[in-house]
Amino acid sequence: MGKGEMKRDDLLAGIALGEDSSRQFKVTVKNVDSLASEMAAFANSEGGTILIGVADDGSTPGLSREDIVRINQLISNAASQHVRSPLTVQTENIQLPNGRLIIALTVPNGVDKPYFDKNGVIWLKNGADKRRINSKEELRRLFQLSDQFHADELPTKAGIEKIDKLRFRDFLRDFYKLDYPDSPAERLRLLQNMNLATEGGMLNLAGVLLFAERPEWIKPQFVVKAIRYPGNEIHVSDYVDTEDFSGPLRKVFENSLAFVMRNLHKVQGGRGVNAPGLPEIPEAVFEELLVNALIHRDYLVSATIRLFIFDNRIEIISPGHLPNNLTVEKIRTGMSNIRNPILVSFVAKGLLPYHGLGSGIKRALEEWPDIDFTDDREGCLFTATVHRKAVAGSEELTGPPKSSGKSSGKSSGKTEEQILISLSERPKMTIPELAEALGMTTRGVEKQISKLRQDGLLRRVGPAKGGHWEVIE
Repeated sequence: MGKGEMKRDDLLAGIALGEDSSRQFKVTVKNVDSLASEMAAFANSEGGTILIGVADDGSTPGLSREDIVRINQLISNAASQHVRSPLTVQTENIQLPNGRLIIALTVPNGVDKPYFDKNGVIWLKNGADKRRINSKEELRRLFQLSDQFHADELPTKAGIEKIDKLRFRDFLRDFYKLDYPDSPAERLRLLQNMNLATEGGMLNLAGVLLFAERPEWIKPQFVVKAIRYPGNEIHVSDYVDTEDFSGPLRKVFENSLAFVMRNLHKVQGGRGVNAPGLPEIPEAVFEELLVNALIHRDYLVSATIRLFIFDNRIEIISPGHLPNNLTVEKIRTGMSNIRNPILVSFVAKGLLPYHGLGSGIKRALEEWPDIDFTDDREGCLFTATVHRKAVAGSEELTGPPKSSGKSSGKSSGKTEEQILISLSERPKMTIPELAEALGMTTRGVEKQISKLRQDGLLRRVGPAKGGHWEVIE
């Protein structure tokens, strides 16, 4: 088989698959502006191929040699004069068995996005078709893809008075060895120099997420929603534990990590019965994946990070697919792309556990290889799925137990029993000690103890310091 025949066979095989977001069919081309808009849509997306001489139904009427001359001239004009900025495209003429030809016009993924047509319209691919950009968010994302703009630079409506003074003061002292500026003018100048505030005097998104006292009051969509479901499927109203985590990124990270760890099994693994068990999956796995979700998610998408825990897996679902030309295979090898450079720079200063760009996914896989990653470009989501293993001799630790959906504060018999047994064996245990032993948060333990006291199953004897717990039979 000759080289030309091989190309033709590859072409026909591609045509048989039909049109999609990277392949489009045209019987012929007569309008230069229409062709320019198609080129701009491909360049603003991921690039693709326009097959001229192919009908929508996949039949191949082809082109005459006269058509080839005319259309190639039209392609040249469209790419150089009717798209802004001009595009460099490639064409290849492929001969059909009947002697007619097909032009394969390849448009690259643009490096100077966004591209406009002659009328100033920005086009995007929408499956096999194209559509106009119709929102500021989509336009910002195009600038983000071309590294001309980043979401964490976005100005907010929050002034610098929204800064958490203690949190910002401690960071300045610990990292820069600086005192907290007394005057608002000095504070603003410092925040601007640190890329946390705009020239107009407002906090940008990075400033809000990192140091605002209550970021959720300013950007309520940027929180983590966590749910522990019974079984392996999502339920509308049935769950074991649920909580929304808000606040500065450090607080969101710590609370999200604590939620995961309290809902994992603890394994004795040959240790003594009185020794604390080890989590079924190393904590470092979730450290890396949660940091990755918080600093690399797409903040142009107004949606929460979702954390779902099932019996057989844990899912961390981040808004935004992998940026630019990154693929799951590439991130597994340690490749990365900075979507939010201000956040990354501050996290690297110690605000979150961070071991270098691109290393998080690799470190998680080294600790626990059974992790799948799904890059949903249509749904604009990235999911990390950590698979759990059936563990013999393990104890499942749960937070607030099964609920009908409105509240996660009800106590299950199993959790109540764990608390009562622990306090009967060690009546002087403090709430933080009890929380650590059970893999729960102190707030969760306080809720459980309050209910046990109301139910007449537990009482406190003596003062808070020096007293003890008494389990009532």
